[in-house]
Amino acid sequence: MAKNNILKDTIAIIRKDVMLEFHTREVISSMLVFALLVVVVFSFIFEPGEHEQQRIAGGVYWMALVFSGLLGLGKSMLSETSGGNLEALLLTPTSRNAIFLGKVFSNLIFMFALQAVMLPLFVILYEVNLLSDPMMLAVIAATTYGFVLLGTLFSLIASRTRTREIMLPLLLLPVLVPILLAAIQATNAMVAMSPLEDYIKWIRLIVVFDIIFTAISLVVFDPVVEE
Repeated sequence: MAKNNILKDTIAIIRKDVMLEFHTREVISSMLVFALLVVVVFSFIFEPGEHEQQRIAGGVYWMALVFSGLLGLGKSMLSETSGGNLEALLLTPTSRNAIFLGKVFSNLIFMFALQAVMLPLFVILYEVNLLSDPMMLAVIAATTYGFVLLGTLFSLIASRTRTREIMLPLLLLPVLVPILLAAIQATNAMVAMSPLEDYIKWIRLIVVFDIIFTAISLVVFDPVVEE
């Protein structure tokens, strides 16, 4: 029964966040504008189809995603804390794990919506097919999950400080270094159509990172919201 309640509460929080964003479009629109600006500006540096452009494609893609995601996560959590929504949720019998997972998966939906628009434009501008290898979908999903997982937790911590715009990247980016490097290396290897053994180690690193920090985040979330 407890598991069913957690699942039901998590779905309810996801539905609430998605419906709110559908009406305001504040988070997705801000992320989308920033991500497209980064992708377009960097595409002007190199000639279309140039080898160097394709070599840095993975780095540009993930940097655009991370920095636009930082903007969206900050806005998402600020609306929860400043409006009293989070405090109201904490006063209900809802499980703390359900609250955290609901916020994580709603933010994950926003990030996937961003990539649904960003990815086709990126493929056109950089003349690289990021989906040339089916494993790229796994890399995108696992890396985005890891980023959103930690981003949701650290955005809550940062939202309680006066310098929240600065604190979120300062807290989050150092922790993200392993998964970002792994995602960039895996992406570049797939763009270059390297054999599976050249990037499978990076995929394993991403998966292990996600598992470890999922467990840590679920344990840490309760003490963080009690502060």
